[in-house]
Order: sequence, then C-alpha cells, then structure tokens
Amino acid sequence: MTDRLTLLGTKGGPAIRPGGPNPTSILLDLSGRRIVIDCGLGVARGLVETGMSLKELDLVFITHLHSDHVLELGPLIHTAWTTGLDHSVTVYGPKGTLNVWTGFLASLAYDIETRIADEGRPDLASLVEIVEYGPGEIFREGDLVVEALRVDHPPVTDCFALKVSGADKTLVFSADTAPFPPLVDFARGADILVHEAMLPEGLDSIVRRTGNGARLREHLVASHSFAADAAQIATKAGVGMLVLNHLIPADDPAFTEDDWRAAVAPHWTGPLIIGRDGLAIAL
Repeated sequence: MTDRLTLLGTKGGPAIRPGGPNPTSILLDLSGRRIVIDCGLGVARGLVETGMSLKELDLVFITHLHSDHVLELGPLIHTAWTTGLDHSVTVYGPKGTLNVWTGFLASLAYDIETRIADEGRPDLASLVEIVEYGPGEIFREGDLVVEALRVDHPPVTDCFALKVSGADKTLVFSADTAPFPPLVDFARGADILVHEAMLPEGLDSIVRRTGNGARLREHLVASHSFAADAAQIATKAGVGMLVLNHLIPADDPAFTEDDWRAAVAPHWTGPLIIGRDGLAIAL
C-alpha cells in the first residue's frame, strides 16, 4: 500500500448538480492503514474508483454531523457489508454519531434482517463500534496517531479539525471552520494542511442557485473560511503544502483554478493544490 492522500469529494455543501463534484470525503493511506475521513454523498463510489475493495473498510473518522460530511456513513458501511465485509469497523465521530448509526440501522432493519437470514451475512450491528470523541488524542496504533481540535463552525459545537501523524508524515484537516487562529499551532510544521475555502466573489452564485438569500450568506460568512484565510493559516503554521478542499463554489464554471490561485497568492507562496474529486497526492 502506497502512502497517499486521495480527495474523493471536494465540494462544500450537500447539494449536487450535473457534472459537479461530490460533497466531502477523503481517503488517507498511511502507516499501513486505510483511513476514511468524512462520508459525504458519493464516498462509496469514490473509494471504489481508487481501486479499494469496500470489504477492506475498517477505520472511519467523522469531523462533524452536517449532512455533507455524514450522509453516506451508514450506506457506506452497509454497502461494504453487502460486498463481503466480515470484520469490525470502528467509526470515530463527535457526540451524536451513535444516533446517526442506530437510526440508519433502524431505517434498513428489513433489508438487514432479510440479508442475514437469506444470504447468511454476519450481524451488521455487531461489526461496528462507534467511538464518540472530543478534543485531544483520539487514536493511537503503532506510529499512527490522530488528534482532534474543536474548531469554530457555528451553530455546530462539536466540529473538529484532525491531525494524523504516521510514517514520519503529518497531515492536518481543518474540517469546516471560520478563520480559527488556534489552527496555526495545531498545524505547526505539518507536511500537508487540507483546509476548506470559499471565494468571496462566488457567494452571489451560491445564494442565487440555492436560495434562502440573506440567511445562507450569513451562515457562510460566519461559519467558513475564505481562501485567503486558509492561506494565512498555512503561512503562519509553516506547513509544507496547502490543499484547498470543501470548495465554495465548486461547481460554477465561471470560477476556475486560476481564481483560487489568485485568491491565495498574496498570502501563500508554497506548494498549492486546488482540490478536485479523485485527486491523489503521494506522501
């Protein structure tokens, strides 16, 4: 297994449009483990497209419970199960993740019970362990360590940036957050910072297409970061590479990679990647 970071879904927000990218999900291959970070719509297909067999699934981290990060958690595990998953899967998520999982099991009870009886599959509920976490170190196995930092994503209280260290590499994932100075120390010296990003000039496009005008704009500005904010965090933290992800807007042809690079340029001069679905970055 080659250590790599694969962006499976790079769009901010839950809506999908023809030809556009999927909501947020990431696959991190590191220290011999395959780690799924967030499970927005499209994660199962995205994982398969990397060449991964879904029955290999065993470790998932959820940053927060907005639908564009968790909508396909249950369906991903269920689909892996129908593909032949027969070992335990551990899901780390904030408070409320257990309710998401048990609610999914209840909604698919007929299908699950039928497949157990008819196809001889193992009990799905018994295969999955949900670990609800807070700030601090949340996972350690050999040289692989995962730490969490609560970030500023109102009105969501339990939203966490994640720092994953292993194989002499450190990657930090901002999750969804307004500009948050503590991320500087959290990401200090990381090899890669994956940070959410918006374009100021793209907000009108989002509001126009999605509706709910003033309220949506108010939420976006209060709860998310502009590309320039992400660039400043990366510079202050001295990271090796900045990857812009959870892009807003991500599916408007009026905005290209040049727009993102121009927004970052005054604040960041290091290696820069603008996220797109399926992009793999060697570590």
